[in-house]
Amino acid sequence: MLRAGITFNLKKNIHSEIPDAEAEFDDMDTIRALQTALETAGYAVTLYEATEELPVRISQNRPDIVFNIAEGRKGRGREAQVPAILNFLDIPFTGSDETTLCVAMDKALTKRLVASCGVDTPNYELIRSGASMPDIGSLPDTGSFPDTGLAWPVIVKPNSEGSSKGINDFSVVNDSAALRRVLTEKMGVYREDILVEEYISGREFTVGILGNGDNLRVFPPMEILFNDKAHGIYSREVKKNFRHYVTYECPANIGAGTMREIESMAETVYRALECRDFGRIDFRLSPQGRPYFIEINPLPGLAPGYSDFPMIAEFCGMDYAALIRNIMDIALTRYGLDH
Repeated sequence: MLRAGITFNLKKNIHSEIPDAEAEFDDMDTIRALQTALETAGYAVTLYEATEELPVRISQNRPDIVFNIAEGRKGRGREAQVPAILNFLDIPFTGSDETTLCVAMDKALTKRLVASCGVDTPNYELIRSGASMPDIGSLPDTGSFPDTGLAWPVIVKPNSEGSSKGINDFSVVNDSAALRRVLTEKMGVYREDILVEEYISGREFTVGILGNGDNLRVFPPMEILFNDKAHGIYSREVKKNFRHYVTYECPANIGAGTMREIESMAETVYRALECRDFGRIDFRLSPQGRPYFIEINPLPGLAPGYSDFPMIAEFCGMDYAALIRNIMDIALTRYGLDH
């Protein structure tokens, strides 16, 4: 019997000045669901919360492989922290390595990389944390930003956050006064670089990918259909109350050509960032029918009945237990381990 560990960060409901500080962390229900899926598949499972004690605990009680969903604790490279520890200790683990997770957490860096591969992504400007903003108030409310080519409206979001942290109904702005206000608020709360990106007002899709190398399964795009046009972005509030705000459709009701184009772009991004085992890529389709890469999550949420990735798999006939088993099998094959 193989010994499997699960590494994770647990929601503690600790008060913070950042209102969505724990948004990326998991509930115990998700950890138990993963544990049940792995135990049902025949693994002996040990839980490892990603605290300061993790390196000692996991080195003293080494599993054969770790199912990693840990988000890390702090900083732009936080998702890389646990994979780096596991690699340092030579312990196999599921999912992408520390380099991929580091790059993908930085939205602007990821956009530069995928654009170099010919993938369309909205134009953007990165506003550095602590930068003075004397010129923002003088920006024109029509046309484009001086020297950048950015056109209104724009969406404003923290550059190194996941789970839609820092994105709300006020993140899309149409004029310089609103931009200055939102930038000031987000810099004050998150204290990091802020991405200002041209807002693509069309339909929203997400694509799940499972596998490595020549054995990739690209799931068909799932569309996020907004029930209330006042909530037209996949914000933190919408995700928390998804049953009220959105409907999901997979495969999406789009033409075969557009579907192939989005799937091809997703595979290109997945390979460009050297993702491993599984990942999820988000797109917007402009009113003119042009798909744009928005961002990638190489460590997508796995909360059953809630997270997009298991939802996509279920739409495609793969239940939660089968999905978790497949991810583990794919990782074991990559390491050349028997399973």
